[in-house]
Amino acid sequence: MATDPVCGMEVDPEEAPAETEHEGETIYFCCSVCKEKFEENPEKFM
Repeated sequence: MATDPVCGMEVDPEEAPAETEHEGETIYFCCSVCKEKFEENPEKFM
């Protein structure tokens, strides 16, 4: 399991509805809204 860095929800990487790459690492999200918030300011959530 992975943890959505925006909301803290546990996410199964194989079923995650959204993901992005950040500094060579794949980040998984529970939804596209969390992904958008992360992409606006990734350092806030790392």
